[in-house]
Amino acid sequence: MIKNEKIKAAEVQLTGLNGEDLGVMPTREALLLAKQHKVDLVCLSLMTSPPPCKLIGAGAAREEAQQEKKKGSKSPEKRKVKEIRLNLHMEDHDRETKQSQAERILKKGDSVKLVIQVHGAKEGVAGKTWAEELCKALGEHGSKTTGVQVSGKQVVVQLDPIA
Repeated sequence: MIKNEKIKAAEVQLTGLNGEDLGVMPTREALLLAKQHKVDLVCLSLMTSPPPCKLIGAGAAREEAQQEKKKGSKSPEKRKVKEIRLNLHMEDHDRETKQSQAERILKKGDSVKLVIQVHGAKEGVAGKTWAEELCKALGEHGSKTTGVQVSGKQVVVQLDPIA
């Protein structure tokens, strides 16, 4: 976020404190206006000419930047998909460890893809049942984006974090 004297554009498209459009004006004039009102002049984007700028109270600018960072950090485009491989013949302790690992990943804001290795049709049914149980157990942290898919030697399901 570029503020006050760091804005190098000759003129800016200015928005006032209450969201009113103040039009295009020289940057110096906008800075004087900001100093008169004892607020910051904040550049919203450098991708257009003249750049859109806004008059924001000093504390509000910092708070808005933190909210933007927090909100943007795990948007669906930036979300990673972490794959956890499981085996139908795992010990209970190992299953619990993998479940808590998936829980941690979902809490962090990333997606989890659970891949359960199976052999044959009978194990495929058991794998699907186990995948459904895992989805229920992780339900408070994530929701299914895909159904439980049984294909050949594996059962796959993807969970996205609940916002």
